[in-house]
Amino acid sequence: MDNLNYGIIGNCRSAALISNTGSLDWCCLPQFDSTSVFAKLLDENKGGSFEIITKHNYEIHQEYHKNTAILITRYSDGENTFETHDFMPRYLKRDGKYNAPPEIIRYIKHISGTPKFSILYDPKLEYAMGQTSSHAKEGFIVSLTHKQKFDTLFLYTSFDKQKVLNGEEMTLKEDGYFLICYNEKILRPTTDKMSLELERTKIYWLDWVDRTPTYRQFNRQIIRSAITLKMLTYDKTGAVLAAATTSLPETIGEVRNWDYRFCWIRDASMVIKVVSELGHKNSAKRYLQFIIDLMPDKDEKLQIMYGINKEKTLTEKTLDHLEGYAGSKPVRIGNAAYKQRQNDIYGILMDVIYEQLVKFSNDIENGEELWSITKGIVWIVQKHWKEPDKGIWEFRGEDQHFTFSKVLCWVAIDRAIRVAHMFGKIRKIEKWTVLEQEIKRDIHENAWNAEKNAFVQSYGSKHLDASILLMEPYGFIHAKDPKYVNTVHAIEKELSHEGLLYRYKNEDDFGLPSSSFTICTFWFINSLFKIGEEDKALEHFERLLGYSNHLGLFSEDIDFKTKRLLGNFPQAYSHLALIECAINFSRKKSEERILESIS
Repeated sequence: MDNLNYGIIGNCRSAALISNTGSLDWCCLPQFDSTSVFAKLLDENKGGSFEIITKHNYEIHQEYHKNTAILITRYSDGENTFETHDFMPRYLKRDGKYNAPPEIIRYIKHISGTPKFSILYDPKLEYAMGQTSSHAKEGFIVSLTHKQKFDTLFLYTSFDKQKVLNGEEMTLKEDGYFLICYNEKILRPTTDKMSLELERTKIYWLDWVDRTPTYRQFNRQIIRSAITLKMLTYDKTGAVLAAATTSLPETIGEVRNWDYRFCWIRDASMVIKVVSELGHKNSAKRYLQFIIDLMPDKDEKLQIMYGINKEKTLTEKTLDHLEGYAGSKPVRIGNAAYKQRQNDIYGILMDVIYEQLVKFSNDIENGEELWSITKGIVWIVQKHWKEPDKGIWEFRGEDQHFTFSKVLCWVAIDRAIRVAHMFGKIRKIEKWTVLEQEIKRDIHENAWNAEKNAFVQSYGSKHLDASILLMEPYGFIHAKDPKYVNTVHAIEKELSHEGLLYRYKNEDDFGLPSSSFTICTFWFINSLFKIGEEDKALEHFERLLGYSNHLGLFSEDIDFKTKRLLGNFPQAYSHLALIECAINFSRKKSEERILESIS
């Protein structure tokens, strides 16, 4: 495994990863956070996969069908050619509901000649914890496991089932299909029906993209990122997953391997802003509702993350029988970080509430509820903002007074004041302004390091931190303020390596990071753009785009030396930040054109 050369397919219920040779190496059914049915990604020998195998003289090319989530892998030896069109069905039914079953269709399209291929069909249910056996029945192949827990998977196909199971070579003369189902089908599938599913799903994605604005620059990258984000949303609740995978390491051979198939509240405000900007207000509203539904009682602490079905307990376990991606153990499911205390969460939430009131003010039904939440957040921040926490990077060591957490406490009060203005609550404005000024003063006094000529990671520290770059986007400081400009330059000098950024350089619980956190580089590019260094920002942006995989997808991290993608994949946060940067550059280009036409 040299790189994360995978495409993602999905239908807002679950997702699957398919390699650039057409091997289905990761999928959990029936939903994103279920146990895996294919997990070669996490153990080459034990994990299980569904591979399409051709002779070495076949060249393989992979791309998405334009403006869709349908992944096409083309196999050709020059004379004999076929394609696999991989997708998970999603389309609107006659009753107005979406059809998004826990299924994968691998539609085999005959292009020319008489191509030959064989199949390795090797599902390993329940994270490959017990034995999985597969048997050919009259209408399908069934795979089952029952040692650890009973589970089944069904494969329907137009090809000879015994040849599929035996891995025998087959000759393709006409279109065919493989249909992987979590549930047994009532009606028997046919090639024509699978072709119809393909066309319906294609139309769904083309229509969805058609509702997205067209941008003058980087439009292709914006659309691919937007489709990827859509695939990482869970239709049932409106939750947005951090990524589709678990335990892909931040550094090969190390232990920073976490389960990201959950919903982090911190990503919320960025999701709302970017998804609304792209014209998909329903997705934004549903996600907002997901967040609001999670709001605890007035004095209960908000968690930093939740399960996609609003679960509060995300118990962390290790799967010791799996070797891990490229031998990087442990493989974890669940995430103990849900218990952590992070004071920035209230600023994020308050920003989300403010965004909702600004963007959807005409159809807000729950204004009184939002005002009640606002007062509750101010009360909690007032009570706890002076306390240390784990910070944005979820340090597992001692709590500290992290600057980013303090800035977000300020954001909570600033947005609460704006909401109070909207609701005409004058007495609250006067009272809260005193608190807002106190927090701001505290940050300027304690987070500024004169020696570094910059805001630093935590009070009394000498360490720089990429999260400090978010002071400006959150409105704490103006982009042209010398303190911010100097901080950007100090971060560039200390944390930038060949245009890629460290999150921080001080050793954490696991030693010095050796990979760049992708979103930090996007933050840095945006900061350069905001302080007026636009050409330099564009140069960095174009270089960073070159580090994506063959399909334009990004993971959480990039190795500083090899530029290999690392960490969970594809990463929602990385693609959100890509869109934000690209829109900034595109807007600038549009403004320049307008000015040229005026002059």
